[in-house]
Amino acid sequence: MKLEILSPDKKIYSGDIKLVKLPGTKGSFEVLNNHAPIISTLEEGQIKVIDQNNDIKLFEISEGVVEVLNNQIIVLIGSV
Repeated sequence: MKLEILSPDKKIYSGDIKLVKLPGTKGSFEVLNNHAPIISTLEEGQIKVIDQNNDIKLFEISEGVVEVLNNQIIVLIGSV
């Protein structure tokens, strides 16, 4: 899967991943390979990314939106 995390100022993260856990407005959720298409709002919390090398990366956000479609994940955030 491809993940991009973007803020108004810059690209925060871009790469191939195995899993991303997101702080959804109605509860956190994970996205794995071949996830159904979804658009969701995000609240303040932590984005957890597990990349292809099983390295874990954490990003604190204040709010945002995520779109998942055809193994492409785009996260637009207000701030880090």
